[in-house]
Amino acid sequence: MSNSYILSPFKSSSHTHAHCLGSALSKAESTCAERGLRLTRLRRRVLELVWGSHEPVKAYDILDSLHDNSRRAAPPTVYRALDFLRQEGFVHKIESLNAYVGCGEPGHSNAGQFLICSGCSAVAELDDVDIINMIASKARQLGFVVQDHTIEVQGLCAECQEKGL
Repeated sequence: MSNSYILSPFKSSSHTHAHCLGSALSKAESTCAERGLRLTRLRRRVLELVWGSHEPVKAYDILDSLHDNSRRAAPPTVYRALDFLRQEGFVHKIESLNAYVGCGEPGHSNAGQFLICSGCSAVAELDDVDIINMIASKARQLGFVVQDHTIEVQGLCAECQEKGL
């Protein structure tokens, strides 16, 4: 078993998004069933909206997308759905952007390393045990115990580099 995983790579322009969206929804449904949890209609719809692209999506953009012809979802409702999806490992929050992305491997880990393209806003997700261990080791040298970690790295994906962005 490798110590390094690319859980969600940058998507190429030829990427078939419907497949990964369907896979994420199917995984969420089966995981919730196994755990005895409800993937309510709202939670499912919020998950669909987060997985609607491979770019981070903000809570208020989700809120805008949820409005019915007759009524609007309230912000606390969307935040509760996002909290549930985060807690169960279906989405991650990208703190530097105050936005959410789908988890490349639901239930794998809530911590990870995220590569964020400043050109197109796409996000790739890594889970590299060597990075985790190095941080924990350096922290211990300082008398610090790591309880959680998320690393966000800004840069340019290959496609944006090719475009000269």
